[in-house]
Amino acid sequence: MLPLIHAPLAPPEPTLPVITLRVERLTLAKRLWRGTAEDGTEFGFELTAPLKDGDTFWQTPTARYVIQQPPEPVVEISLAIAASAAAGIGWAIGNLHLELAAEPTRLLAPDEPAVRQLLDRLKVPFVQTTAVFRPGRFVRGNQPTHDLGPSHRH
Repeated sequence: MLPLIHAPLAPPEPTLPVITLRVERLTLAKRLWRGTAEDGTEFGFELTAPLKDGDTFWQTPTARYVIQQPPEPVVEISLAIAASAAAGIGWAIGNLHLELAAEPTRLLAPDEPAVRQLLDRLKVPFVQTTAVFRPGRFVRGNQPTHDLGPSHRH
């Protein structure tokens, strides 16, 4: 029988060995989907809220099953700039209806031609790299992370 998952486990047993289920960001944003863990176990997902990288969603006496979002191509913009400049860059990317994430030292956006063209036009230096991209996630120094979450819509 296919296990049906509705939410992450809270709290999981951290000492159990981990079996991963690799899931792309766009699939993780959905609430209805299917996936197969690295050991071949299939799961159905009928979620009340999307899962995220690192969530334990299933556990047995011998292992716990954890979501692993693979890194993807992103552009990285250093936050070694004025706060007003960072706000302007964030506004410009959002004005294109593209997603953004902020970490203590950098902004991340999808590595798409529109983003690169915008940053070139604004003369904003950026680096093409890969990272686990979690749009709507905003981290400021040692303060708690703030996720806008799936309810944030335009």
